[in-house]
Amino acid sequence: MTGHDRRVVIVTGAAGNLGKAVARAFGALGDDLVLVGQHADALEAAFGDRAGALRVAADLTDANDAQRMARAAVERFGRIDALCNLAGGFAMGEDVHATSDATWKRMWDLNVATMVNASRAVVPVMLERGRGAVVNVGAFGAQKGSARMGAYAASKSTVMRLTESMAAELRAKGINVNAVLPTTLDTPENRKAMPKADPSTWVATDDLASVIEFLASPRAKAIHGALVPVTGLA
Repeated sequence: MTGHDRRVVIVTGAAGNLGKAVARAFGALGDDLVLVGQHADALEAAFGDRAGALRVAADLTDANDAQRMARAAVERFGRIDALCNLAGGFAMGEDVHATSDATWKRMWDLNVATMVNASRAVVPVMLERGRGAVVNVGAFGAQKGSARMGAYAASKSTVMRLTESMAAELRAKGINVNAVLPTTLDTPENRKAMPKADPSTWVATDDLASVIEFLASPRAKAIHGALVPVTGLA
């Protein structure tokens, strides 16, 4: 790979639409991949033909599972260069005053706990080498509140604030931490859910993957704590 140092990259939420696009982006560069998802069968269906990649079924809402994931990556590849925290989820909720405990917990677990647990497991590995990159996924729409999206917006806003805090803590230790803030992604599920919308204005997953790959690369070594809007044509 002329001009490119092979990286060891963890991709969480790998079996999802964005995860598959991010895996393609890093895989096209010849990087070593640790592909993480909650269900082994979904990982097998998505990546069964990808030789050399490590597939790890793990529930990242469980801190012990996150630690197991990081250990598996180090045992296979000896190091971790980049962590792409893609695991997460979206749900319309109730009005804030009527939001159930289950909705609050689901949004927190999917969007915050997964990122925190993965980071707690991986960042110490990066600190030992004095370098690394973490890329989180916030949400463009979570920069302010919206009706019936309070739990989702609060969870993604937390991701953004934690991104900034991690960047401030780790920038002097050789680790870059940044986040992308996408608008609606062009996925089959979103097209089905919004049949009257114009998907040409949405964000293509391959385009978002390119931004994530950049932020995880040495080309972004001077960028710390950025919350990068990725808005397509919307």
